[in-house]
Amino acid sequence: MSDLGLAIFDVDGTLADSQAEIVLAMTAAFTSENLAVPDRAAILSIVGLSLDHAMPVLAPKATGATRARLVAGYKQAYFDHRAANGASPLYDGALAVLERLSEDPFLLMGVATGKSKRGLDALIDAHDLHRFFVTRQVADFHPSKPHPGMIRAALAQAGVEAQNAVMIGDTSYDIDMARAAGTRAIGVGWGYHETHRLKADLIVCDMPALPDAVLQTLSPENATQPQSKGRIVHE
Repeated sequence: MSDLGLAIFDVDGTLADSQAEIVLAMTAAFTSENLAVPDRAAILSIVGLSLDHAMPVLAPKATGATRARLVAGYKQAYFDHRAANGASPLYDGALAVLERLSEDPFLLMGVATGKSKRGLDALIDAHDLHRFFVTRQVADFHPSKPHPGMIRAALAQAGVEAQNAVMIGDTSYDIDMARAAGTRAIGVGWGYHETHRLKADLIVCDMPALPDAVLQTLSPENATQPQSKGRIVHE
């Protein structure tokens, strides 16, 4: 292990504004099963979970077979929409954040997402993000967030100690995953969970402030300090 730092990013709701595609695909999946479509808030509340964990939340009375069809229907609808319309857009300023952090020679970056490998690869291809991430952890190969498996795999692949890593995400699942893995956590205020649900070390509500927040969180003097109650940056 080295003294390098690792910034691990969630994708949907943190780097990519994918809510329109998520709501559309979930609507299509439920409609195909003649089930009442959950409202937008309910759909966005499960973003970050793997689909096999999300469907029991959205369709608690459905059978296992129905939930499996909902998962398949969602994946197909999302794929069809992406094929017809392209990948989800990045949030304004997200690319600049990645560019800025990539300039730090002591910082590596990675991804830990509830997206499938196919979905993440398509997004990275569409926005030419290959150069930024040394590790990419997806739902296909790990238990759903907030299980720490994705972060632990990212740490091992990057060769970074947990105390030198930070998870950046917009949902409580991201923050809880970071806690379980022993890393620090930054919550962002432009995603799908309200900031009061994010019990992070730091909450950033302004994209341009994110690089400094990451570097501050990973600075040596902060690495050994007790976790704070969380601060709001540029809310």
